[in-house]
Amino acid sequence: MRRAAIVGTGGIATSHARALRAAGDRIELVAVVDVDDQRAAAFAKEWGVARVYPGVAALLAVEPLDVVHICTPPRAHVPLALECLAANVNVLVEKPPALSLSEIDMLVAAERTSTGRVATVFQHRFGPAAIRLRRMIGEGVLGRSLVAKCDTLWYRDDAYFDVPWRGSWDSEGGGPTMGHGIHQFDLMLSVLGPWQEIRALAVRQVRDVATEDVSMALVTFADGTVASVINSVLSPRETSELRFDFEHATVEVEHLYGYTDAQWTVTPAPGHDDVVTRWREEQSEIVSGHQCQMAEFLDALDSGETPPVTLADTRNTMEFIAALYASAFTGTVVKAGQIGPDSPFYATMEGIGAPWANDR
Repeated sequence: MRRAAIVGTGGIATSHARALRAAGDRIELVAVVDVDDQRAAAFAKEWGVARVYPGVAALLAVEPLDVVHICTPPRAHVPLALECLAANVNVLVEKPPALSLSEIDMLVAAERTSTGRVATVFQHRFGPAAIRLRRMIGEGVLGRSLVAKCDTLWYRDDAYFDVPWRGSWDSEGGGPTMGHGIHQFDLMLSVLGPWQEIRALAVRQVRDVATEDVSMALVTFADGTVASVINSVLSPRETSELRFDFEHATVEVEHLYGYTDAQWTVTPAPGHDDVVTRWREEQSEIVSGHQCQMAEFLDALDSGETPPVTLADTRNTMEFIAALYASAFTGTVVKAGQIGPDSPFYATMEGIGAPWANDR
């Protein structure tokens, strides 16, 4: 049986613990780590975990592990992942996996000298409907991709940002683009493939934070698909929506934090009713979530393959975010591959600074 530990026992750690338990005898949660010893002890008791450690160094010194789940606030993700890689332990890290492209490249470099691998939690890639959609695209059933939209319209009040690490560039890395919409547009990117260029804006409308509270982007993909992306924490009717218009059908999903097949609809173009028939050949009630990704993570370990989502996949999504901020803050079109070490948006998503930086 494989052995796992969770670092950081806040809210999202529960999703990881559930996913580990659902994996049955494939893996065991043997330890937890948290700077708050009382919270760690309570979490360990709730999930029947035998040992609690005050830090990752102490954990790695004692426990033989197959994977460490990093569920801390974002600023700690990369330092903790680097510790695990140095100990040749696999990492499953929550979003956002890093605060910048430069940090992602640090992980890429560290991974080259380690037998451990880093996977990012982008669980919506692994729902049965998303897997089916990508397969049908690959088989040519849907025809050419033409138009898409990706909206993450959520609501977070002022009290949400009272948590010290929220709403700042140096601890969270960005606003809803980094911390909220990332799941939806990562799924979009996994469906549509390489993006080519971005035209964007980001604004601070209401919340008293250093980051944006709304961003929007117009995106052109390498295959010619055009897409719009909205990320908001100001929207009282909360929803997560993706729409893909292909030559032969429109495929849509509307959910909030996870979907089943019931949230997806397929509308055929005239003369293409066979698309709906193909879609309905497989039906599932499984909710997209950590459990789906955990199963594929373990399958990869068992087969000796690199666990999904790889750092290469992750870098593509993080580069998309950096390009969105760069376009928004410079008022220019930003192309894929444009943000390198000489760009101010490589070391921090804030880049040259938000237009409202001196307004607080």
